[in-house]
Amino acid sequence: MLNTTHATRGMAVAPHSLAAQAALSVLQDGGNAIEAMVAAASTIAVVYPHMNGIGGDGFWVVSEPGKPVVAIEACGVVGAGVSLDYYKERKLDTIPMRGPVAANTMAGTVGGWQEALNISAGWGGKLALNRLLGDAIHYAEQGIPVTPSQYASTSVKLPELVNQPGFADTFLVDGKAPAAGSRFVQKRMGKTLRTLAEQGLDSFYRGELAKEIAADLAEVGCPITLQDLNSYHARTGVPMHLKHSLGDVYNTAPPTQGVISLAIIGILDRLNIGQYKEDSLEYIHLVVEATKQAFAIRDRYVIDPAYMTIDPQSILTDEFLAPYVAKVRLDKALPWGQGKGPGDTIWMGVIDGEGRAVSFIQSIYHEFGSGVVLPRTGINWQNRGCSFSLDPQHLNVLAPGKKPFHTLNPALARLKDGRTMVYGTMGGDGQPQTQAAVFTRYAVFGQAVQQAITAPRWLLGRTWGQSSDSLKLESRFAPEIIDGLRKLGHEVDVIGEFDEMVGHAAAIVRDADGIFAGGFDPRSNGTAAGF
Repeated sequence: MLNTTHATRGMAVAPHSLAAQAALSVLQDGGNAIEAMVAAASTIAVVYPHMNGIGGDGFWVVSEPGKPVVAIEACGVVGAGVSLDYYKERKLDTIPMRGPVAANTMAGTVGGWQEALNISAGWGGKLALNRLLGDAIHYAEQGIPVTPSQYASTSVKLPELVNQPGFADTFLVDGKAPAAGSRFVQKRMGKTLRTLAEQGLDSFYRGELAKEIAADLAEVGCPITLQDLNSYHARTGVPMHLKHSLGDVYNTAPPTQGVISLAIIGILDRLNIGQYKEDSLEYIHLVVEATKQAFAIRDRYVIDPAYMTIDPQSILTDEFLAPYVAKVRLDKALPWGQGKGPGDTIWMGVIDGEGRAVSFIQSIYHEFGSGVVLPRTGINWQNRGCSFSLDPQHLNVLAPGKKPFHTLNPALARLKDGRTMVYGTMGGDGQPQTQAAVFTRYAVFGQAVQQAITAPRWLLGRTWGQSSDSLKLESRFAPEIIDGLRKLGHEVDVIGEFDEMVGHAAAIVRDADGIFAGGFDPRSNGTAAGF
């Protein structure tokens, strides 16, 4: 059993140890939580390239003591020239998951880094950009040790990715997945990161680098243009806010499913989940059933907020949640629809010595996104836009300038006793479920942070290429729990002891006395690093 990490001056957590250490070194150099997160975000884009990259999107929830919590939306939109006719002309009834025409949305994450650094400047942040990107540049130019996760993802997805433009030249060695532990170099990515450090992050969207990216996109047949790049800006806004019996919990607004993560713990709070024994049959059953109700809300309402028919904040009111709470039964598993499917992502957290906290998530959607790697800049572009429908009557129909639905959602809590908690995970449908498990295990039942993450988890729905919408349980659950869930009517599949399918969770808590406690997921290659 792993022990919770403790510290007194600052802490970072990431699913790859090099990203956590990059953030920690910035904190040790006097940087703040945002500066540390930019270092971690750029580093994780290099060292965990199958899970995220600068060709994807990002979302932030940021807390400063005594100030309102804010969120940053670095979500790319559909290209201005991408319409239903674009796909009709190509005789496509659905948007492919891979390839150039799947790369139909802007990449917003670098814009989010800049938006965050604008907030950091107000905190007195002053570390140079080349310092913040320095570790990422080094690892791109000099190489990283390939993780078992990268090797496994590359091997499994090779048949569907090997023929995508630029993939083999970038992610394969002699036509094969690079072996775990071998050195993996990304020279073009190093050059692009150096350009960002020298010319500024805005050069990704406006300037010579933007022109080079646009030329790359055109060359491989992606529909995103220089005009799309030039017109893109990330934005700071108000997060979703749940008034929980233990405090205030925050997450990102639509088009993310952050409001759904909050709805799950809101339903559980109203069911008084704390009356049951921790990790008991009743506990797991009720979290799964609350998830089903929240997913029903998600599938009915949550898309680009400009197209939503209700105010997303209203979802978290007593009046809205009451009928969904009433549907949950302790004695029976209810049927549900279908999940949103897989999504491969990274979540990271940082809290600095002043109590300023960042919950951050960055993604290219599926493993290696669209699979397309731009020839000169080395950017692996996301495929988030393949989640759109080409049916004109569908709730999430494709339209120019529209934001895609995002499973991404970083969470942050301010508890009544003065604790600040950042927590999150990767994993599509699994994100709200794992957030509910980590939050309730820690905040409601009082488990240590690391225990709340390490304990066996579950997943309702599809992820990592699975087609089953069953309830998947790690094999460490007691047989009576597994049998009990089946008797309640759950369709149960048993998966590995520490299975990546249930995501890479992590959390940091800073208490009122300034003591930090952090935990990382043993299912990942990560660490919690404090000082």
